[in-house]
This record gives sequence, C-alpha cells and structure tokens, in this order.
Amino acid sequence: MSVHLSRRRFVGSTAALSLSALVPRGLLAASSATQKFVVRAGAEIALVRPEFHGHFAEHLGSCVYGGLWVGKKSPIPNIDGYRKQAVDYLRELGIPVLRWPGGCYADDYHWRDGIGPLEQRPKRVNIHWGGYIEDGSFGTHEFIGLCRLLGAEPYLAGNVGSGSPRELRDWIEYCNMPSGSTLAEERVRNGSAEPFRVRYWGVGNENWGCGGWMRPEVYGNLYRQFSVYLREFGGTKPFLVASGPNGNDRKWTRGFMDTLEGGAPGGLSMHYYEGGTDRATEFSADHLGQQLSIFKRVEEAVTEQRTLLDSYRDGHKIGLILDEWGVWDKIPEEDEKRYGKLWMQSTMRSAVAAGLGLNIFNRQADKLFMCNIAQIVNVLQSLLLTDGPEGKSCIRTSTYHAFALFKPHRSKTAVRVETQDSSPLAVSVSASKAQNELVVSFVNPRHDADFEIDCTLQGSTAREAKAVVLHDPDWNACNTFENPNRLLPQPHTVTLDGSRLRMDLPRLSVATVTVRTG
Repeated sequence: MSVHLSRRRFVGSTAALSLSALVPRGLLAASSATQKFVVRAGAEIALVRPEFHGHFAEHLGSCVYGGLWVGKKSPIPNIDGYRKQAVDYLRELGIPVLRWPGGCYADDYHWRDGIGPLEQRPKRVNIHWGGYIEDGSFGTHEFIGLCRLLGAEPYLAGNVGSGSPRELRDWIEYCNMPSGSTLAEERVRNGSAEPFRVRYWGVGNENWGCGGWMRPEVYGNLYRQFSVYLREFGGTKPFLVASGPNGNDRKWTRGFMDTLEGGAPGGLSMHYYEGGTDRATEFSADHLGQQLSIFKRVEEAVTEQRTLLDSYRDGHKIGLILDEWGVWDKIPEEDEKRYGKLWMQSTMRSAVAAGLGLNIFNRQADKLFMCNIAQIVNVLQSLLLTDGPEGKSCIRTSTYHAFALFKPHRSKTAVRVETQDSSPLAVSVSASKAQNELVVSFVNPRHDADFEIDCTLQGSTAREAKAVVLHDPDWNACNTFENPNRLLPQPHTVTLDGSRLRMDLPRLSVATVTVRTG
C-alpha cells in the first residue's frame, strides 16, 4: 500500500450525483444490442489458480483492529479474538491466500514486536497510516491462527526498508523450523508446537515508494543480499516475492532484472490501483467510465510485464503477482474519522470493477501466479465492512458477491473467448472448463446500455445452463448496515439453443453462467 497517491489516482474533483438518481429509469434506457461471443473450449490457456482470488490485510485503519481482530475479551461475538461474523463470511467465500502485515506497514514492522505475552509487546506508532498506536496484540501467531481458521495460505511481507537480512532470516526460522533451534523453541514457548510452514515471503514492499524510495538498482542489490540468507527450514522452501513495479513501470522492472544477474525470485510483485475522483457513493457517469476504462491498461500491463520478464535468462521462472489491485475512490474525511483510515464503501460500480479484474486473471491465466485485492475488510475495495472499532455489525459488500460469482472458475482450465469489441468499456468475458462443466462470466461496464448475449460454445456439448447475476441500475447502490442485502446475486434467465447460449445482460452487471456439458 503506497502513500504516493498521485501515481495511482486521478486528480480529485467535486463529487457528483449519480445520473440514475436524477433521471427516471426509462429515460436512461438505450436500445439493447446483440453482442456475439465464441467460447473455444478446446483452446486452453492455463489453470485458473485459486491464488488469483487472493486477499490482503494491512495494519491500516480498521482492517485488522476492529475488523478482523476484536480481542478475546470483546463484547463483539468472536472466535478467540477474531470477529466471528467476518470469519464465517470469509470461510463461506473461501480465502486461498492472505497477505500481511502490509503494504507500507511491512517495511516499518519488526516481527518480534508481535510475539510473546501481550502485556510485554511494545507499542509502536504507525507512521504511514494516521499515526495510530499499534499495541502488537495482532502479531505472527494471531495472523497464522486467522489463516488456519479461514483455510488460507499465509503470505508474510518482510521488512527490507528499515530491517535487515538477519531479521527476516530469523522470522523465517521462527515460523518454519520444527524444533531444536533457539528460535523454534521460542515459538513453542509462545504456544505453537507445530511450525507454521509459511511458504510465501515478500522481500520488501513498494520499495520504489514507502518501502524506502529506492532506485531499482539499489533494491536489486538489497534483494540479492537478503536472498542469500532466506533459506529452507524444516522442509519448507520459501517462495520469495520481490518488490516489482508500480503499475506498468518498465524502467523499474528492467533496473531490477539487470541488477539481479541470476538468482531469480519466485515471484515479482506488481501493484496497480484503479483510481477514482469521486466519493464511492457519489460517482458521476463520466468518472465511472474513466475508472472502469483503466482495466484495459491493467491487462496490457500484465501482458507487457510478462513479456519483459520472459526476455531475461530464467525470467520465465518468475511468477508475475498482482499483489495489490482494486478501485481507490475519493475518501471523505468524516468517514475516516468515524470508521478508520481509508474506509471505503463498495457499490455496484465496485462490483463491476471486481468482475473486470477477475475476468482479466482468467484470460491471462498463463501469465499470472497470484493476485491479491486491496483489502479484505474496511479498507479500499474490501469484501466486508464493519461499523467502527466497537461496532458489532459486519456486512458483505458488492465486491464480496462479485468474488462469489467467480468462485466456480477456481481450479478449472481457462479457455479462449472470441469477442467482437475490444474497447475499454466493452462487455468483458472469460471462460473456464473442467470435466462436464463450462463456466462463462460476463461483465457489462456500461451504465447506459443493456445487451443481448449470443454466445456460441465450440468444442463441447451443452446439456444444461444456469445463470446468476449481480445487478442494480444505480451504479452508486451499495449494501449498508441498515440494508445489508440490497445487492445480492440472483438467479437469471438463460437459454440454450443447441450450441448457442442466449441471455440478457443488463447495464452494470456481473453474471456467471454454469453449463453442464457432456
């Protein structure tokens, strides 16, 4: 998470009311047009890795404290300190991987501050996010406990900006060495006899920005130095993730790779936010279009960064990771004062944005290794919202439901889809297959046009089709604490005519069709 917002966001402007709130629905309607697609079930791309649906929890605002963690003595219903409602919702969705503790916070975090008896953990100032006092009550053991509750693979972001190779090396040993060493025995005394077996380790975060404001060559040399000491303990070989570019910054990637000279990391972390100039619930039609158009550039960045990596010796071995992505809207000061830093509502527009991103990951499944949306609770484009540090309410956002619509793609094989329109606001489509099942997802980012979908399925015989849609004609519609179920996926009419799939796709909608094949 970067504090250098100027590189990610549009210039701020006065929030405007949604056009749909001002004009009767009928006056907005555009004539439906037929959009034709061809799903080529025989043209395989790659596995849709569950890690494409990864998540990110930073010590920022109320993401951790008051969001995921309320403490064992809290009156808020909890499971050993973890907010029970959040755990229940996240387990239902399935969280393949969870990245922690940052973000910017990672490069000022020293892991020993978060272990041992709670009363002995030091209190530190969060210099990046509001100067909050962190009491260390949510540390390594608490994070691993959460991952185990959720069934998530833990991903720890290590400190390069203000840390040392020794510190990060010791954290890996503490987590992964089964027994015998001083660090392993310390973990045992702190309550964890079994090693944590953490595989994913970030070697710094955004070292071009809040992680040290480094030049790529400087970071490249530091990565080389750190990597020497980040070893396998207890049979768990660390998968090292290097700090990659901000957006499609080719200069950073080249500078890092030119300095590396071999010793390729397991992954390279790219961050790409889709900025917005309005408050989440007050987007204008123009600004909606501007934000959703950014996703075409995100897809171009994925393909170009992959090509750049592959041009280096052993570059093909490096997994491209979109470590932080999602919409970043204008955030009112009053919301931050009430709910915490970067607390942001998620609207129908946000759900469409999530669908655009998830479709990209399916289409580019051969180029990506992992993707983690920012963030999991309360901060930016989150799955869940809670009503303040002491609030008992926890609701699912529109983004949560968008992820649920894409869950059927996980662990299937992505296949190619031919489309007529490649413009930034065209209907977005992706498809994947498994034995006797084909899944196709459609996203309509247009606020002013409904479409008729005519999709030909080649290479498979369709037997039955079912569709689910998330839709609201008001792009500023959202789930609130007073009305938590305004936006919910609903069954949707779809017909099969031989090998042709037909359905209506309303404006601002995300739809998934599951086809039984044979």
